[in-house]
Amino acid sequence: MTSQQNPLGRIYILPQAIKSVARHAALQSYGVISLAPANVIEAAGQLLRKNNSYGVNVTADSEGLYLDINLVIEYGLRIKTVTDSVAEAVKYNVEKTMGIPVNRVNVHVRGLRISNPD
Repeated sequence: MTSQQNPLGRIYILPQAIKSVARHAALQSYGVISLAPANVIEAAGQLLRKNNSYGVNVTADSEGLYLDINLVIEYGLRIKTVTDSVAEAVKYNVEKTMGIPVNRVNVHVRGLRISNPD
């Protein structure tokens, strides 16, 4: 949990809120088909219950946030271009929405999908 102090008290931001913003930003990026579970445990959790935060991991320390995004992207696109775009979009949206600095966004490509097999 991340917290910020203001004159009226403390504001607590849960990791699920940060994951939601990061997930939305990643899915809106060009070339992203879906987010992917990071490991078997996350995949099982996705099957057993509606888990909207899979594919995004958040780590926080006193300096800011570290995000890991796991993606499935469109086959035929430049992977570096898509991942750079996702990293920038996620960083910008999380910092703008949450007001917390993002130190690093790691983008992991877990798969490629062919949308139109002609």
